[in-house]
Amino acid sequence: MATDLDEPLSDRQKAEIVEGFILDAPPGEFREVLNDVRILLDDDNILTEKGTGVFATYCQEQLTPVRLKGADDATLITKFNVDKTGRYFDPRSRKSFKYDFIKEEAGDILDWTPDEVAEPWRAALQDAWALYAKNHYTNATSAVFASTSDGQITLTACIEGHQLQPKNFCNGRWRSIWTLTFSPSDGKSDLRGEIHVNVHYYEDGNVQLVSHKEIKEPVVIENETSLAKEFVSLVESAESDYQVALSENYTTMSDTTFKALRRPLPVTRTKIDWNKIMSYKIGSELKQQ
Repeated sequence: MATDLDEPLSDRQKAEIVEGFILDAPPGEFREVLNDVRILLDDDNILTEKGTGVFATYCQEQLTPVRLKGADDATLITKFNVDKTGRYFDPRSRKSFKYDFIKEEAGDILDWTPDEVAEPWRAALQDAWALYAKNHYTNATSAVFASTSDGQITLTACIEGHQLQPKNFCNGRWRSIWTLTFSPSDGKSDLRGEIHVNVHYYEDGNVQLVSHKEIKEPVVIENETSLAKEFVSLVESAESDYQVALSENYTTMSDTTFKALRRPLPVTRTKIDWNKIMSYKIGSELKQQ
């Protein structure tokens, strides 16, 4: 009698495994993971039919930067600026567009009209937010999105900053998302933040740092200008504290915990040649062992 282990994987099961690999792709290594997945699947039809949704999810979760043709500033691919048809919009340039997740480029750019109620609040925050990101982050892209529902305005401010150095076997990304939902007449609300840090270091080994923190701070709401100032001030304080804590924590861990967790060398007692890893025929090598 055949067991589950003996039965071949269905296309659906293969797609689910592929989704896991893609969603866990380290910063700046999406194409490399995608190429590896294609080799493992050996069937581009499965990838095309099943993978489109996960490509979008990955790019949205990673706050992928994109620059529209003719726009002064880049914007971000997120779940906060996509409509029901799958088109994305950039509030600063007032354009909507389609995004090709494989080519990593925008196209079919059209005019877009913002929410009239929320736009004054968004625009005031955007100016302060862009300045904050420029002053505190390297290679950063910032964006502020806004919407109105049942009399409530929601502002979502995002920052993506990255340092990709594949020649040094190290890639990293900072992502922060700050959301405020309020009614201008209430006078107060809560600012909620999510900070994500992911660093992949793979020289003579393979180590990932994945860190996440959620933050909640009260906010007083008077007008667009004062709200933008308080919003940025609270974020600056919270993110600075988090960065300092991360630095202190992992400086200590590098001398203690990390040394206890990982081997100086793999079990083969030889260093991995990462420059040749893509050319290895994994399947045949495994069979020989």
